[in-house]
Amino acid sequence: MRVRRLKKDPAALEITAFLNLIVVLVPFLLSTAVFTRLAVLDMSLPAQSAGVEQLKVNNLQLEVVIRPDAVEVGDRIGGLIQRIPNLPEGPDLAVLGNLIQQVKGKFPDQLDASVLAEPDTSYDRLVHVMDAVRAHSVAQGANLVTTELFPNISIGDAPVRAR
Repeated sequence: MRVRRLKKDPAALEITAFLNLIVVLVPFLLSTAVFTRLAVLDMSLPAQSAGVEQLKVNNLQLEVVIRPDAVEVGDRIGGLIQRIPNLPEGPDLAVLGNLIQQVKGKFPDQLDASVLAEPDTSYDRLVHVMDAVRAHSVAQGANLVTTELFPNISIGDAPVRAR
């Protein structure tokens, strides 16, 4: 018995609707992606230093400790430099900036500082203190002059206070 087969033409893919979608979608995505900007701040963890390196007298290891009631500025080797009580709205950043400027005047070649925060410190408070340690801005006439203080900031956990 003879079998009759129908001749079928291969089906053509209709991709014109898909191409129309791509033609509209790609420029839209590219135009919105151009305005996206990321701000990245490079940071590092505090280095574990050897005991011999800590014995250098002229080497400043600046530490700024953020407490709930104050900001403590000190040297890891020399101890506490000054304790700045908080204002009702948060840390006194003007006093902190002036103190950091004085420290920078004594150690002009030093670029490293550690900002240590307690676990319940808000992110906003941490960023404001880091900005005060990194640079100090002063208005001179119509211009705002920014002085770089300690740009290489390491962050970490604050040491536990004795009760």
